[in-house]
Amino acid sequence: MSKPANLTPAPAEAPLDRSDVRMRHDDSIGAMLRASLDKVRSGDLGMLPVVVGLIVISVVFSLLNPVFLLPNNLVNLLFDCATVGIISLGIVCVLLLGEIDLSVGSMSGLASAMVGVLWVNLGLALPLAIFAGLAAGACVGALYGVLYNRLGMPSFVATLAGLLALLGLQLYILGPTGSINLPFASVLVRFGQIYVMPAWLSHLLALVPGAVMVLRGLRTRAGRQAAGLSAPPLSALILKAGLLTLGLEFAVFYLNQGRGVPWMFGLLIALVVVLDYALTRTQWGRSMFAVGGNREAARRAGINVRRIYMSAFMLCSTLAALGGMLSAARLASSSQQAGTGDVNLNAIAAAVIGGTSLFGGRGSAYSALLGIIVIQAISNGLTLLNLSSSLRYMITGAVLAIAVIVDSLARRSRVSHGRA
Repeated sequence: MSKPANLTPAPAEAPLDRSDVRMRHDDSIGAMLRASLDKVRSGDLGMLPVVVGLIVISVVFSLLNPVFLLPNNLVNLLFDCATVGIISLGIVCVLLLGEIDLSVGSMSGLASAMVGVLWVNLGLALPLAIFAGLAAGACVGALYGVLYNRLGMPSFVATLAGLLALLGLQLYILGPTGSINLPFASVLVRFGQIYVMPAWLSHLLALVPGAVMVLRGLRTRAGRQAAGLSAPPLSALILKAGLLTLGLEFAVFYLNQGRGVPWMFGLLIALVVVLDYALTRTQWGRSMFAVGGNREAARRAGINVRRIYMSAFMLCSTLAALGGMLSAARLASSSQQAGTGDVNLNAIAAAVIGGTSLFGGRGSAYSALLGIIVIQAISNGLTLLNLSSSLRYMITGAVLAIAVIVDSLARRSRVSHGRA
């Protein structure tokens, strides 16, 4: 007779001990520093180069001319940043897809001319004139999208043709006078030249980024801990949020020693925050990065690639139109020179200098903000030194070349690190 089977229940398996994982990811500042160093070594430089460059530029120009860091000069610098910075936000969208828009300068000039003609010459209400300019930008972007999606025309060629066509249209609608003065007492002009935030409001808004960082960090920690995963260091989160808040509060305090924080720069910040949320927290934004990283893989994954390209071109041209109208407000004039000169250069350079890759698939809305501050700091500093604009072009070009070199080297480092 066979022996009865052993019916004794097997001992329950001990729960997985993740204490070693938690020890490796302890709540220490050292863990944060090691993680940041590892990211830099792998080629993920983020915004580190542009921040270091901005510090160097500030130190050099302040030593050459102490006026550079005076509060009112910095306020004027922020006013100047807003117009081209908004245009650069649109450039970030097309660069994420590995494309380019060379007509943003001409689009901004056409929009400024439309505001002058419709509002001043034809007597149309200002909101309707602004809406018409934005609609024109959206239509031009839609045209680029159709040429790219349906006819396969490279964005370089399509937008280069658009640059010439829009410039010609701008000259045509302005007529023989070539310039239209905007009413100085109007809300638009005062917004572009005078209006600043109340001190209490600017200080209150400076608290928001740190608070949002803490709330997001705590939510991330709770989600990972609930899933049994290691959580980011809490002390590191508090330190980063605290340093960010202190920095912003000091900047606001210093600017309020002069005229204060411009509302127009506040508009740029608001657009940066909205675009950053759209790129990082929505399906559209994830699709943008996916298409820019590998178009064919994105298409096979079910992403409507044509719609993504269409939206990027439309958003770029619309933001260019908005930047052009704010530029007209800044100058209190719509003229044939609007959108010409270095507008294209600065808008594209700001996005690239800020860290958006020319190869597509990598970048952020904040890159346009940091990049335009760098460019305007160089321009402002050279102006204070009474140096010629030719030198400003050469220095800006050199900074752009350095930014592209850093991007190429970082990309090569990421590829080699991934293979390793």
